[in-house]
Amino acid sequence: MNRTMFSDVKDADDAPPGNPLRRPPLWVLILITAISSFALQIVVPAMPGLALDFGTSFGIAQMSLSAFLVGMVLGQLVYGSLSDRYGRRPVLLAGLTLFLAGSFFCLFAWDITPLIVGRVLQAIGSSAGIVLSRAIIRDLYDRERSAQMLAYITAAMVIAPMVSPIIGGYLYEWFGWQAIFWFVIAFGVFVTGSCFLWLHETHFERGVTSSFADMLRGFGYLLRLRRFRGYAFQVAFTTASFYSFLGGASAVAINVYGTSASGYGWWFILISGGYMTGNFISGRIGRRVRSDRMITVGTVLSLLGCLVLLSVYLVGGLTSAVFFLICGLVSVGNGFSMPNGFAGAVSVDPSRAGAASGLSGALQMGIGATLMTVVGHTLSDTPLPVILMMLIGATLAWLAHLHGMKTPA
Repeated sequence: MNRTMFSDVKDADDAPPGNPLRRPPLWVLILITAISSFALQIVVPAMPGLALDFGTSFGIAQMSLSAFLVGMVLGQLVYGSLSDRYGRRPVLLAGLTLFLAGSFFCLFAWDITPLIVGRVLQAIGSSAGIVLSRAIIRDLYDRERSAQMLAYITAAMVIAPMVSPIIGGYLYEWFGWQAIFWFVIAFGVFVTGSCFLWLHETHFERGVTSSFADMLRGFGYLLRLRRFRGYAFQVAFTTASFYSFLGGASAVAINVYGTSASGYGWWFILISGGYMTGNFISGRIGRRVRSDRMITVGTVLSLLGCLVLLSVYLVGGLTSAVFFLICGLVSVGNGFSMPNGFAGAVSVDPSRAGAASGLSGALQMGIGATLMTVVGHTLSDTPLPVILMMLIGATLAWLAHLHGMKTPA
């Protein structure tokens, strides 16, 4: 399967003599893409319990999720540009090392505040994988093939956030919250070792960004491009819709519908499975259907799903099963739109693929953290805040896509 997927890799014309452009194994790219969402979501089933264990409110405990997203913003703003300057491999290994340090900090946290600090360090470190996996793919492929590869990788890596809430729920119920971070550390060691052994450098045109000021100018240049804004903000608001769900779904399932922590993990399979389905279909038809058309289909499907969810709630027909089933359908739309949006963002100017990946990822996490925080502080005994924030995110994603596709006058 790998040989087929990598059959039309770019020629290594830009690689220096004696240093050929070597393709990393597909499973390594999946791991570095997955580690951040794995670390984020494995803690979600334990959030109501963490609030009790640390003697704080759910809103404060939920800040460990919002802070994680803020950390991802900080990391993604710099990793792309640093990798354009210094290469993908050393920057990625540095980020994964920081991730492990943050995981140990969380493990030995004595209060909610040091736990949040550790989560920020985890996020800053793990965000290297998200940014650089997309940049590595862009190093190897043209735009349409990049979208197809991102769809395949995302479909496979969704297994991690699919199973991580289940793992986290059982670890918390059986051994307590510290066991979750022991598991995360073990996973992080495996990913870091795999990258050290099998992920080789893919970027040899260095020097696009040479200083912090140049990095900011590069971001300004990208934001002036209508096409980049359309792709980047479509992905950001689609992600914000999902993180609105993520920020309140465990409290809705456990506190409103009486589901256990591990039971939430099993329900979450519907969300990850829907996203995987959308990604897989997108990858399969990527050669025949233009990526912009798949973004249109995805954003419309997600928006319609959110409208159905609100309608069912208003007529009093919402149950735990219905809530997760409809959100799973929304995730199918996200699976269509997000990989194609990312591929579009990093292809607007291929010479700035790292910076574009970092900036689009920072916008994604920053806007996602904002809507997640609103959900955490407005949630009570009703899923309405979750539904409304999901709808707002899906609507703005659709509008951002329309903005990007609009032909300048």
